[in-house]
Amino acid sequence: MNIRKNIILRVYLAFFMLAIVAVGILGRVFQLQNIQGEKWRKLSDSLTTKLVNVPAIRGNIYSSDGSLLATSLPEYELRFDLMAEKVTDEIFNSKVDSLAYCLADLFKDKTAADYERKMIAARNHKERYYLLKRNVTYLELKKIRTFPIFRLGKNKGGLLFIQKNKRIQPFKSLAPRLIGYKIDGVQPVGLEGAFDKELGGEPGKRLMQRISGGVWMPLNEEDEIAAKNGVDIISTLDVNYQDVAQKALNQQLIKHDAHHGCVVLMEVATGEIKAIANLTRIEKGIYKETYNYAVGEATEPGSTFKLASYLAALEDGMFDTSTVENTTGGVVEFSGHKIKDSHEGGYGIIPMRKAFELSSNVAISKQITNGYNGKASLFINRLKAFGLGEDLPIEIAGSPKTRIIEPNTPAWNDLTMPTLSMGYAILLTPLKTLTLYNAVANNGVMVSPKFVRELRSGGQLVKAYEPIIIRKKIASDASIGKMRKLMEGVVKQGTAKNLSTTIYSIAGKTGTAVIAGGAGGYANKRYLASFCGYFPADFPKYSMIVVITDPSMSGYYGNVVAGPIFKEIADKVYATSLTMHNDNANALAVAIAPTYPDAKSGDKTKTVLAYQKMGIKAPANFEAAYVSIDKNENGVSLSPKAMIAGLVPNVVGMGLQDALYLIENEGMIAIVNGSGKITNQSINAGAKVNKGSRIVLDLR
Repeated sequence: MNIRKNIILRVYLAFFMLAIVAVGILGRVFQLQNIQGEKWRKLSDSLTTKLVNVPAIRGNIYSSDGSLLATSLPEYELRFDLMAEKVTDEIFNSKVDSLAYCLADLFKDKTAADYERKMIAARNHKERYYLLKRNVTYLELKKIRTFPIFRLGKNKGGLLFIQKNKRIQPFKSLAPRLIGYKIDGVQPVGLEGAFDKELGGEPGKRLMQRISGGVWMPLNEEDEIAAKNGVDIISTLDVNYQDVAQKALNQQLIKHDAHHGCVVLMEVATGEIKAIANLTRIEKGIYKETYNYAVGEATEPGSTFKLASYLAALEDGMFDTSTVENTTGGVVEFSGHKIKDSHEGGYGIIPMRKAFELSSNVAISKQITNGYNGKASLFINRLKAFGLGEDLPIEIAGSPKTRIIEPNTPAWNDLTMPTLSMGYAILLTPLKTLTLYNAVANNGVMVSPKFVRELRSGGQLVKAYEPIIIRKKIASDASIGKMRKLMEGVVKQGTAKNLSTTIYSIAGKTGTAVIAGGAGGYANKRYLASFCGYFPADFPKYSMIVVITDPSMSGYYGNVVAGPIFKEIADKVYATSLTMHNDNANALAVAIAPTYPDAKSGDKTKTVLAYQKMGIKAPANFEAAYVSIDKNENGVSLSPKAMIAGLVPNVVGMGLQDALYLIENEGMIAIVNGSGKITNQSINAGAKVNKGSRIVLDLR
């Protein structure tokens, strides 16, 4: 019995001791959580740090003439460490109202009372990383650093900021699809996407500390490892030519109420794209650039393809330009399918030279079909020898795969050869068609279109992009020479004689194609109007293609719809390009700008006032402090000159007074050579300003 009592007593004693221990543990837990918890949480946070990536400043994109097409502007996220060691109750309480007033006066988004109330509440909640404002500019940040409390400095005043870079295109609507964009989670587009690695640079490292609430706060104002900024791209675009191309395209699209259109201007010898415009109808009379049709839309080109058919036949000896063909009343039938000429009744019996000039479908389809009868592979292989079966080695993505139907495959039938000869049964992008025409202008040398001239870093050359030769010779000199004569004839006495000028010569080919409409075939009668060619015809400097899709007013033929765009752009390019001028060329320059005095880019208000006093219209319906000047046949047009704080301004074309003001306002030192207006600056516009650096300005 006593043994049993002893056992029970011991059990009770054990439970009692366990209860005391449990109470002790619970008490200690309570003490740690509620009495010493803040102390240990702060210690834990202070020991939890990590290095995080800090994006580099993205490189700029420039035009070939030095204009800034894309750049990154610093923006800041503004935070307030309300529990900073030196932000005592005395300092905070005595200055918070003044700080609130300054913030409200600067941002004008809340009242001073709202700012004060929210900062007091945040301090009561012991916030270490209170968000004051997002998207703060560099100039705003400079002011904020002088505000009460914050002027004490980072460690004392509790001001924290995180830099982010905002990508902008100063010209906004100027070739936005070619310049492109790079957005997280979105397929990159244009040069921004193609050169993302080069533009992006290498990220730096910043030491961050975890604070209450799981928030990460930078420990230091400067990065522990500095980022390596991205390189700059010097594109091939010319801003003036691009502006002319977009305006000419826009006006003609509105006139014909077309769905969309594109223009590409290419330098013959190098393949450099000097202008590329793509516009889509958003609503009646309103067009914007939403898609790069020149690169990404493959269509049946229509009669502009006849260049390839003729060139193949000349090379293979199927006919010569003097060979005659009967257009048989303007209609020919193949396997129950009728092919017609646009001219009712046809052209009678004509030489193939005339057939090209008048764009006879009947003549070319008969000659190609009969000449290559039983030799279809010879024709297809010849087209491939012209490079038409290959994809272009261009820098930007989005170009569809090129496909040519092969004989003895299910897709080939009795209509393939005759329809292919006149630009159907094959899909080509405008850029691919232009590349072929450019090769003929370049004496048979086929160069790839290119959009980038150089990569630069800090003004120093990193990489130069040389022309890419796709074919050293697409055809014999004899065949190339004959085709050049035929294309000159199209403009002199053929379907594009409305483009002829006595000042300089144009060579090219019109195209009018019916657009296939899915199951409905070609019955819907929607059209594609085009003109592709080069100028000057005797010594080609530039090639160009214009394609207008679905015009619904004032005609649909290539010479009427696309031709005038070609002519307007060519006129202005020719008039402003000294390398093409001969004795007659000066007459065109005078005709376009006969009485308008030369002027320097500069202050917008003064420029407009000066022209008004001379009775010259110079509209400037835009917000800008400085303008560039372009003289044309309608008068004088002004365009905004982008000036961004912290970036080297573009002062080319300005007078010395305006240029010095802008340069010195950025803290740089100008070295001046010559007199007149500025023709060159030693540091590219858009580069990040280094205070005290020297910039050489050449005047002439």
